[in-house]
Amino acid sequence: MSYNIIVAEDDSDDRTLLETAFRETGLEVELVFVNNGVELLKLLTAQKRSVAPRVIMLDLNMPKKDGRESLKELKQHPDLKKIPVIIFTTTNNAAEINRCYELGANTYVVKPDTYADLLKVVKHLKNYWFEIASVSEP
Repeated sequence: MSYNIIVAEDDSDDRTLLETAFRETGLEVELVFVNNGVELLKLLTAQKRSVAPRVIMLDLNMPKKDGRESLKELKQHPDLKKIPVIIFTTTNNAAEINRCYELGANTYVVKPDTYADLLKVVKHLKNYWFEIASVSEP
């Protein structure tokens, strides 16, 4: 089975590292990248979107529309609010974490400093979101 994950991330190095880490986990996944919240919401609300993503990985610090604004809009949208959102960011402070959960984030993950740690995080995300959790169908 193949899964679709939308990753809202503007850093090309982070994108490459995520692609490599997901590939190494053995999860058959299609990572769809967008650069910011404007592109994310445009993609999700497109008329011809055939498959809803299994999860959205959302960076907080992006141009045009940041992750906080995007998260708020996603969770207020009647057709998108059920899609799990994983905040995946360098921002690591209690106030920001609390704010994201109040806006409807399903998980908050601080980006690890090393590739080995990133691989561990991706394996845990894979195990939880693709093997354990039951996710609402669109």
